[in-house]
Amino acid sequence: MSPSYQRTKIRPMSITQTTSLLPVPSGPLVISPLPPTANGLQKSPLGFSLVIPTYQESQNIPELIRQLSLLLDSILPDDYELIVVDDNSPDRTWEVAQSLILEYPKLRVMRRQQERGLSTAVIRGWQVARGEVLGVIDADLQHPPETLLKLWSEIQRGADLAVASRHVEGGGVSEWSLLRRFLSRGAQTLGLVILPEVVGRVSDPMSGFFLVRREAIAGKVMNPLGYKILIEVLGRGNISWIKEVGYVFQERLEGKSKVTWRQYIDYILHLLRLRFALWPVARFLRFSLVGFSGVFVDMAFLYLLSDPSALGWGLTRSKIIAAEMAIINNFLWNDLWTFGDISSHQRGWRKRLKRLLKFNLICLVGLILNVLLLNLLFNFLGFAHLPYGRYIANLIAIAAVTIWNFWINLKLSWRVTEVND
Repeated sequence: MSPSYQRTKIRPMSITQTTSLLPVPSGPLVISPLPPTANGLQKSPLGFSLVIPTYQESQNIPELIRQLSLLLDSILPDDYELIVVDDNSPDRTWEVAQSLILEYPKLRVMRRQQERGLSTAVIRGWQVARGEVLGVIDADLQHPPETLLKLWSEIQRGADLAVASRHVEGGGVSEWSLLRRFLSRGAQTLGLVILPEVVGRVSDPMSGFFLVRREAIAGKVMNPLGYKILIEVLGRGNISWIKEVGYVFQERLEGKSKVTWRQYIDYILHLLRLRFALWPVARFLRFSLVGFSGVFVDMAFLYLLSDPSALGWGLTRSKIIAAEMAIINNFLWNDLWTFGDISSHQRGWRKRLKRLLKFNLICLVGLILNVLLLNLLFNFLGFAHLPYGRYIANLIAIAAVTIWNFWINLKLSWRVTEVND
């Protein structure tokens, strides 16, 4: 037990300290665009607020507060605050932190008794914070406090988000086992599959040590799950400029690790929650309705071209033409309605023709995927033994290919970034 910790245990509580706990915000997890008010009066903003979420960290918190105060006093005297948000630790971490306030007046402490979880603790801390720049650091001293200076430097250069990363130059881990390294990289790879446009923006999306401008996340309703708050910030914030700073993840000296299989499950569920939250549902529904109209176009042309009472052409030739007419129908409606807000910035027959050709190619690939998936489900995964198995398999294949067609067309045929006339 460190001398610093022994001192904090025997220091008597003053009346001021007893009443100095921050109130715990309630309601939606939304960061206000301006510092919060107190008694109807606006508090003066600060340059920086650093939140330290804790649970069972009484042995580490005195040394961490000492190091952080020393660093921040050197670059931001009288313009920062440290906010410990403790989840009612049995070892009374909140009380140990509270006893440090007389020595470190920039320190504020919140004790949560109704909520649990690192991510929500961080957001509750940010909700009471007065900083124009918000940050988070773990309390276990596995994040080197001195890296904070490099992160602040990147924010001063204009970054919206500065992330401490183990996977850039100067970064790494100290004594991780092969299994832990595999699980960490596996979790990141899974994130790239489920949520590539979010997870792929940084090299270390699992980092819990970063700074973000308040204006980049203000007004956004957060809905995190588990420990990976950075993914929530990247997914819901207006983040343009990101900088990463290398750091070496240290081994814990005091206390116990809180990493369990539950954290990995929460991480996967969080990815899925963000995936569905960020999915353009209204646009997808329009795309699906247009696709449904294409079925009638396809059937109508197939009848007109192949039926003996009409033109009586060969079935294969008629089907190819009917399918292409359905594709053209779908493209025109999608260009006008589903993606009309995008195509209105991409005028001209050349660009429209280019979009049509891409749409045709993607639909062709979708058709091939449809056939492959149908055969896989029916012939190899047991659908052949189910009542109406071929039709159930076909519906699943159609649904999967509809999602494929929509997402790839959004990214390629109607590219949001292609907005110049």
